[in-house]
Amino acid sequence: MRRPDSLLNNSLVLWLPKRSPRSLEQKECAVLPLPKIVLSASDYPRLEQLARIAVQQGDMSAMFLMVEINRAEIISDDARDLASVVTIGSWISYWTNWGIPRKTVQLVWPEDCTSDLAQISVLSPLGAALIGLHVGDQMPYFVAGCMNVVRIESITGPESNVVPLVRAPVFADNDPIDDDPGPNAA
Repeated sequence: MRRPDSLLNNSLVLWLPKRSPRSLEQKECAVLPLPKIVLSASDYPRLEQLARIAVQQGDMSAMFLMVEINRAEIISDDARDLASVVTIGSWISYWTNWGIPRKTVQLVWPEDCTSDLAQISVLSPLGAALIGLHVGDQMPYFVAGCMNVVRIESITGPESNVVPLVRAPVFADNDPIDDDPGPNAA
């Protein structure tokens, strides 16, 4: 029996070995439904180009990201729904099925990812799984051949969590700026 394309595009099909001592050749099929994902019109072109280039270089996470991009609904940047969707720059609190305590990370472009553990690249397996999800969504993703499932607890937009690390000095209009470098060593 052939499955409708809509089911295949919105489900993850896994072939698992049957737990039968008689035959190791038999396999069971498990179908995990995938959540609907949404991408902003402004993120879409850059995501698609980033994934395409990384796929050409053999990046497996990029292949997963490309599949997600191809099945996503693209919405305008001013759509009401976009505020409740994981986008680049969003802060996401999530749980995984393996009992890892709740974590909060910011989804960033690969070139913006630093050594800060609170940042995750959209080209990582988890980052590719997070993009486009809504609160309450669950999404399977693979790391080192092992399947994990991430569940979104909360999403906060990028603009609400911007905190400057260095503040510019504030001068009164009558205070001169001292730009003297100080004494020079002889």
